[in-house]
Amino acid sequence: MAKRVLIIGAGAIGIFYGALLAKAGAEVSVVCRSDYEHAKQHGFIIDSHTLGRWHFTPAHVLKNAADFDGEADYILLCTKVVPTLDRAALIRPAVTKNTAIVFIQNGVEIEQEMQDAFPDNEVVSGLAFICCNRVSPGEILHLAYGRLVLGNLPSGISDKIAQLSELFNQTGISCKTTDNIITGRWQKCVWNAPFNPLSVLSGGLPTLDILQTQEAFVRSIMQEVCDIAAAVGHPLPAGSVNINIDNTYAMPPYKTSMLLDFERGQPMETEVILGNALRAAQRVGVAVPHLESVYALMKLRELQLELG
Repeated sequence: MAKRVLIIGAGAIGIFYGALLAKAGAEVSVVCRSDYEHAKQHGFIIDSHTLGRWHFTPAHVLKNAADFDGEADYILLCTKVVPTLDRAALIRPAVTKNTAIVFIQNGVEIEQEMQDAFPDNEVVSGLAFICCNRVSPGEILHLAYGRLVLGNLPSGISDKIAQLSELFNQTGISCKTTDNIITGRWQKCVWNAPFNPLSVLSGGLPTLDILQTQEAFVRSIMQEVCDIAAAVGHPLPAGSVNINIDNTYAMPPYKTSMLLDFERGQPMETEVILGNALRAAQRVGVAVPHLESVYALMKLRELQLELG
């Protein structure tokens, strides 16, 4: 019997991975608010530089999680993590006793909220290493990468998540499981902490321009994230900074998700990417002057948005 999957958060990430699961034979439904009418009539187009172009028609296009009929084997939560959004309330109407909750989202130290809200369910942290944007209503452009990492919270790998990983692997992307997903979150933050905010603060420069002109500054931010991770008990592999630098030089020029949110006047993930890392550093007594400066500048940029 096909696995039933509900995607909540019909942006680039949610639709890309939902479309892959549908390719693998899952029954995939989507909660879609801003593009609801378009998605209901036309579905979605995925244009991937590595996997080709295809049309994704969800089993159901819904306005709210409460509209989902039946029991989902997996809920994939792929929204932004911003202070105005109650993630638990968003998905709760569709959660049943056998539902595994998988959040594929940015940020560090964002796990406890979901574990506390759903103590009787499998809660899974997911990380997407991908260059992917929504370019118009119903159309997703996949530029590069796509690797996923999944792990149960607080640790471990369940049979159910191993099965989900296998579904993804059937589609041509790599999906690995780990029994220490928290370390993986810090590993992803090494890239997110410099490039997401600097793309906004630079006035819209793509990642390659930022790196080519400010590599030393980028390296300093990355190293500070590595220092925090080690101090909170999640040391990262040696060479993590160099690996991220090399990978960024190799990827196509890319507009970060934070930059796209800024350009659209939408809330940005400043707190979960920068603020949480900074508060962790303060808690364990690690000096992070570059991270502090970038965070302060981002808070000013957010104030600019608020004031219009």
